Amino acid sequence: MSKAILITGCSSGIGYVTAHALHQRGYHVIASCRSEQDVLRLQQEGLTSIQLDLSSVESIDAAVEKTIALTDGKLYALFNNGAYGQPGALEDLPVEGLKAQFETNFFGWHHLVCKVLPLMRQQDEGRIVQNSSVLGFAAMKYRGAYNASKFALEGWTDTLRLELTGSNIHISLIEPGPIETRFRANALQAFHQWIEIDTSVHKDAYQQQIARLEKESSNNAFVLPAESCIAPVLHALEAKKPKIRYRITKPTKVFAILKRILPTAWLDKILLKAA
Repeated sequence: MSKAILITGCSSGIGYVTAHALHQRGYHVIASCRSEQDVLRLQQEGLTSIQLDLSSVESIDAAVEKTIALTDGKLYALFNNGAYGQPGALEDLPVEGLKAQFETNFFGWHHLVCKVLPLMRQQDEGRIVQNSSVLGFAAMKYRGAYNASKFALEGWTDTLRLELTGSNIHISLIEPGPIETRFRANALQAFHQWIEIDTSVHKDAYQQQIARLEKESSNNAFVLPAESCIAPVLHALEAKKPKIRYRITKPTKVFAILKRILPTAWLDKILLKAA
């Protein structure tokens, strides 16, 4: 049997293109989506697809049971990709909105990894790939909830890497940066769900944020297509010594350097302009 990999967030973007690429490469791909409609669409495209909602422990447990049945209990890899961005100033975001961000972007990932790790330990090998962000180490205004979830993910992943020492299970972080996906459309929906625009001191700035999120394309000079993440994921899955972090776009690589060499106050000025 070919090596099995479970991928979350496969309805579009990075998860979608990676699922198809690995399927073509011969992997036994279990492509999961939150929506049953997307599951059916991927099945029609020839992928093995299951429903998995990262904000629901019950959904995660059911998906893992299905994955075990589909792979005869042998899961080589997990690509944690499903996530969304919650825009808005932190002072305008209710606790419930922040909790919702963490349920999907952090706690769901934690629960899923804990469910599949026993399988990997039993077979004495495994790969875990975590899709983080440039916002996992460089904070930008009006992205505080997403920043916090990805900063937490980076620390969580670094800790687990240390705890997996000697186990033959490797964990890596993907840090894409600006990628052309449906991320903005999903963020806009979350923005309207949780942020009271008219009563906020950030009202004028929010109009600029909404205009940015409503655009079909990012118009970012450094944006790359979702396919640019395929090669790093493959390396994380197949290299004898996978990298700890894969920085993909130019902004991610540049900010990683600037964060190391610049005083925080100088970096803040650059991040304010970049936002």
